[in-house]
Amino acid sequence: MHPPHLRRGAAALAATLAAAGLTVLATAAPAQAATCPTSVNAGASVPFVTLEAECATTNGSAIGPDYTQGSLASEASGRRAVQLTGQGQYVEFTLTAPANAVNVHYSVPDGRSGSLSVYVNGTKLAGGLPVTSRYSYVDTGWITGSKTHHFYDDARLQLGQNLSAGAKVRLQVDAGDSAAPYTIDLADFEQVGGAGTRPANSVTVTDYGATANDSSDDTQAFRNAISAARSQGKEVWVPPGRFEIPQALQVDQVTIRGAGNWYTVLHGNNVFNNGSATGNIKLYDFAVFGDVTERNDGSPDNAFHGVLGAGSAVSGLWIQNTKCGLWLMNGASSNLTIENNRILDTTADGVNFDGNVTNSVLRNNYLRNNGDDALALWSNGAPDSGNTLSHNTVVQPNLANGIAIYGGANNTVTGNLVQDTNALGGGILVGNRFNSVPLSGTVTVSDNTTLRAGALDPNWQFGVAALWFDARDTAITGVTINVTGLRTIESPYAAIQFIDGNGQGKTIQGVTVNGAQVQGVGTFVVQAQTTGSVTVSNVTASGVGVTGTYNCPYPSNIPPLAVNGSGNSGWSGTWLDCSTWPAPNSGNPQPSGNFAKGRPVTASSSTGGYPAPNAVDGNASTYWESANGSFPQTFTVDLGTALPVSRVVLKLPPSTAWGARTQTLSVLGSGDGSAYQTLVSSRGYTFDPASGNTATVTFPAATIRYLRLTVTANTGWPAAQLSELEAWQS
Repeated sequence: MHPPHLRRGAAALAATLAAAGLTVLATAAPAQAATCPTSVNAGASVPFVTLEAECATTNGSAIGPDYTQGSLASEASGRRAVQLTGQGQYVEFTLTAPANAVNVHYSVPDGRSGSLSVYVNGTKLAGGLPVTSRYSYVDTGWITGSKTHHFYDDARLQLGQNLSAGAKVRLQVDAGDSAAPYTIDLADFEQVGGAGTRPANSVTVTDYGATANDSSDDTQAFRNAISAARSQGKEVWVPPGRFEIPQALQVDQVTIRGAGNWYTVLHGNNVFNNGSATGNIKLYDFAVFGDVTERNDGSPDNAFHGVLGAGSAVSGLWIQNTKCGLWLMNGASSNLTIENNRILDTTADGVNFDGNVTNSVLRNNYLRNNGDDALALWSNGAPDSGNTLSHNTVVQPNLANGIAIYGGANNTVTGNLVQDTNALGGGILVGNRFNSVPLSGTVTVSDNTTLRAGALDPNWQFGVAALWFDARDTAITGVTINVTGLRTIESPYAAIQFIDGNGQGKTIQGVTVNGAQVQGVGTFVVQAQTTGSVTVSNVTASGVGVTGTYNCPYPSNIPPLAVNGSGNSGWSGTWLDCSTWPAPNSGNPQPSGNFAKGRPVTASSSTGGYPAPNAVDGNASTYWESANGSFPQTFTVDLGTALPVSRVVLKLPPSTAWGARTQTLSVLGSGDGSAYQTLVSSRGYTFDPASGNTATVTFPAATIRYLRLTVTANTGWPAAQLSELEAWQS
C-alpha cells in the first residue's frame, strides 16, 4: 500500500497542522510484503487487539523466525519482528477495530533511549513514542545457562482521537529519532474508556496530601488515607495522575481503587509489601510502574509482595517494569481472585504463589515478557492447593515456563494460552522441583493451548516440551494428573515430555493424557527420559518433525517409561539411537547396522551388577546375567519400530577367563510386545573363547519391533548370560 499524498490546495491545512505541533506525512518508500506467524484465539479475553509488526506494511527489515537463545527474534512474539534502522523507515498498522490508544512492544540497543515518531492517518503526532533500553538487557549470571535476555519493553500512548477500523498508525524513524535501530515486535491497539470517577463512600489520597505528576513522595499521604478509610469503613480513591510511592504500603481490610489503569499510576518498585494480613484487600483499576533495571532476588521489588489473607481481590491492574507482579508469601492466603490484569516486562515472575495459597483463582490475566515463570504455583514449605489458573494468556516468558505447577495438591490449569517460550523452561510444567511439597491429590490440566512453546535447554542440550512433567526432586507418584483437550501448535521441539531433571531415573506414574491435538512438532510427540508408567490416548498428530516417540531412559540401566493407551494417530515410530539427539524437523532416518544397540531392554531377572542394558551397550566386556538357578529366563529388546530382522548375533565376553559353554535358547519376535511368534525354535548354541565367544542365528526375514530370547539352559553357569545381542537386517 502507498501512503496518502497531499493534494494541491492542501498547503494551508499542512501549515495549520504544523503550527499545532503536527506534521503531515508526504512521502515514503515502497513497502515490503509481510509474512505472518500463526496465531490462535485462546486464553484471556482482553480489551485490545494485537497486531504483529511483521504483518504490517513496512519498508524496514524483517528478522526471524529464530529460536536461538539470546537473539532479538527469538524473544519476539511469533519469533519475528521488524527492524527500522534509518530515517524514513517505518511500520504502518491498519486497525481492525476502533482504538484511541496504542501500546508498542519494542527493543532499542543497550544504552540508548529517545523517541520514535508516530503518524495517524498520515499526520504526525507531537512528542512521539518514548523508548528506552533502561529496563532491557538483563543478566542473571547465577542462573546456569542463562544469557543476556529481556531485550524488549513496552511504551504506551493515548492517540488523542478515536480511530475507526481501517485507520493507519505508523511508527517511523524521523530526523531526531536517535535510538535506532528500533526493533518493533507488535502493537496493542485499544479503545480506552474515560477515566473513572470517585465513588461514594470513599476518601481520596489528595485530601491527605498526595500530589499527582510531580516528584514528591506520596507514601505518607497514601498511608494516612488508608488508615482513615479503614477507620471510617470507606474505600481509598486514587484519581488520575502519577503518584510516587518509594516506600512500601502495608494494606489489610481495605479497598484501593483507581480511575483506570491508563489514568492512575503508582510509581515504585515495591508499592505493596505485607508481612501479615487477615484479608479482604481489594486492589482495583490502576497501574503500577516500577523502575527495576536489574533482577535482584534478594530485594522484594514486586508490585505486591507478601500475604493477601482471605477473600482478597486484585483486578484491572497494569503492572510493568517491576521484578515480579505479585509474589505471595509470608503466610496463608485463601479464596483470592486475581483477574483481568496486565503484567508486562517483569525481570522475574509474573505471579508466584510461594506456598500456602489455597482455593484461589488466577483468571483472564495477560502476561508478556516476564523474566521467569509467568504464572507459578510453588508449594514452598506448605502446599498450594485447590487453586485454578483459568483462561490466562502468556506470551514470551524469556527465562522459564509459561505456567508452572511446582508440587501442591488438587490444582487446576484450564483454558490458558502459552505462546513463544524461551530457554530454561517449556510451555506448561507439572513437577516436583525446587524443594516443593510433592504433588498429591488430583491435578487437572484441561483445554489448554500452546503455540511455539518449548525450547532447547542450554544445559541439557536437548529440547524441552510444550507440556512437560519433571520428577527432579522426588518421584511423581501418589497423584492423579489428568490432561484433556490439549492443543500444541508448532512446538519447536517435543509436544509432551517426561523427565527426571536430575538424571537419576525417578519414577513418573499417574499421568493420563486423554485427548490432544499436536499440530506441528519439531521433534517428538512424546519424549520420555525416565522410568514409570503413563497413559497417552486419543492423541492425534500432524507435521511431526522427526518421529512419534523418544523413549530413552537416563540412566540407561533402568526400564524405559511404559507408555500405554489407545486411539492415537499420526505419530507412529520411535527414535532408535539413544546416543544422539536429532535436529528439529530433520526426519527419522532409516535405521541401519545393529538395530538393538542402545535400545530399551527388559529381562525376566538380573543379578546385581550385571543389568540387562549391558547386553545392548556395544561393549562385549560388560554383560547381563539372570538370577541363578532358575530357568527359563527371557531377554527382550524394543527395536523402537517394526524392522526387518534376519540375523541375530549373540556374544559373551571374549576373555579367556570364560570357559566354553552351550546355552539353549529360542528366538521370538513381536509387533506389539504382546503376541510373539517363534522365529527359531529352541536349540543349543556354543560359545567358545577360542572363536570369539560368539554365536550367530539366522532365519527368514521377519518384520518385528520386539526381539526376545528365551534361555532354558547354560552348561557353563546356572543362569542366562549375554554380553551383546545384535539384530541385523542381513
